[in-house]
Amino acid sequence: MLGPGAGYAQSAPPPPTPTTKILAIGTVNPGVDPAKVFATLPNEVRDTVDLYLNGKIDQWYSLADRRGVVFLLNVTDVAAAHEMLEKLPLGQAHLMSFELIPIGPLNPLRALQGMKANP
Repeated sequence: MLGPGAGYAQSAPPPPTPTTKILAIGTVNPGVDPAKVFATLPNEVRDTVDLYLNGKIDQWYSLADRRGVVFLLNVTDVAAAHEMLEKLPLGQAHLMSFELIPIGPLNPLRALQGMKANP
């Protein structure tokens, strides 16, 4: 039986995964009055559609288990994503917060035979 790493040449660690998108998970802040959220939604939706039409939002979804959204952003910098989302009406009113997760290509695929990291 081969142990971990058996059959692999000793080499440098894999290159870091480049950030190509930001996964943004937005939820209504605790204790927020739902009426304030609903009153803000028409402007929130309009501004969110504008971000989509300008190519900043690639995909958008609703959370299935609670009120909230998931955006796949065409942004590579977490600070830029945060700034962009805070400008939305729910962000300006401090009614919604986002967890921002940088994501990129599946780095372990580099281990496939014949794959090499490009400089």
